[in-house]
This record gives sequence, structure tokens and C-alpha cells, in this order.
Amino acid sequence: PPPSFFLQAHAGLRYPLWSRGLGDVYKRQFLLLTISISVASEYKLGRDYGSLSRPLPVKEDGVVDVVEVFWYGCGHCFNLAPVTAKWAKQQDESVNYQKMPVTWGPIHQLHAKLFYTIEALGVGETAHSAVFTAMHKEGNFLASEGAILEFLERLGMDRSETIKYMNSFSVRQKVKRAIELSKQFKVTATPMIFVDGQYRIEAKGGHSKMLKVVDHVIALQKPIS
Repeated sequence: PPPSFFLQAHAGLRYPLWSRGLGDVYKRQFLLLTISISVASEYKLGRDYGSLSRPLPVKEDGVVDVVEVFWYGCGHCFNLAPVTAKWAKQQDESVNYQKMPVTWGPIHQLHAKLFYTIEALGVGETAHSAVFTAMHKEGNFLASEGAILEFLERLGMDRSETIKYMNSFSVRQKVKRAIELSKQFKVTATPMIFVDGQYRIEAKGGHSKMLKVVDHVIALQKPIS
């Protein structure tokens, strides 16, 4: 077919070749090839992003999962947080963005517990930012459960309610899952962003470039997600 075939097929026009029995798999391969050709020269696998040796299964539900692995105590994560928050609001329903706390050691796991407790309390919009501010601007590292309880109480959270969620089965399971995924993803630094459990993007070249690479990988992954 002529070179315009790929672009016209991608736009949704029917060609005889499509109607002669090409299945969904072949159509998806054509779409992936089309996108790959258009952006391949800008960012490259192995240079700008990496693939996981133990990837997660692709759900094939039409949604690309984007996971930012972070730590409250990480200065780069503190600076990246408002940038990714703005970026996430610009995504449509085909992209599912979420944060996952790193879980290397006891202090990281304590802060992971804090993260999921905040999520369970439904105060993430204000509390996550307040935690970053406390650590990086006020010198409060929240290094114990007692310090965390006092901190959340100052934000207006009921202490008994906070304790209930901190010790809940749900929060414990989410921390456990984060520990498992951090090992599977081989998280060695923060922040890192993972796309569909297949690809890893590190913070190289600044926040703007990092998210441009994420956009690039999302575009590659969408036809097969």
C-alpha cells in the first residue's frame, strides 16, 4: 500500500486490506508501528527508559497504568509532586495515574503506612502536600507513629480514627503489596515512574523531560493496553 496507508488506517478509514480478514492482533500491531515510527527518533528504549525484567501482565482493558514511586523524605520527589499533580489532571480516562511509596527500610515502610493511612482517611488532596512541607520546610521528619499521630491531629484528623486506619488490614496489605512491587520493579532510587508494569523512567534531565518520556511510553503502550 502507499505510505499514506498507515496514517489513513490510523484515522479509522477502511481499506480493502483491513476487510480481508486482518484480526485485532494485526490491527494493533499496525497501530503500534504507526506510533513507533512517528516518535521513535526522539526517545529510545535503553537510553531514555528501560524495560522490566519481571513485568506485570498487561490487563488489556484500554487503560495504561502509570505508577510514580516516591518517598516523602526525597527532595526530588518533593519538587516533582506539584508537577506530576498538574500532569495527572491533564490525562484522560485512558491513563490511570497513582503514587506508590517506596519501602526499602523501616523508615520508608513507616512513611508508606502514613501514605496509605492518609488515603484511607480521604484527605490526600491536602495531607500529602502537608507531609512534604513538614519534612522539607519545617524539619519534622515524622520518624515515629507518635509523631505521625500528632501531625495528623494538627491537620484535624481524629486520633482514634487515625489509629484505626493505621492498624487496619487494608493499610497493612497495601504496604505489603508496595514492598513486593518495589522488589519486582527493582526500585533503586526515587522518584521513578513505571508505565503499565512494563517500563521504567528515571529522573534524568529534569522533571519536564521525565514526563515527556512518560508521555512517549504511554503512546507506545496504549494500543496494547
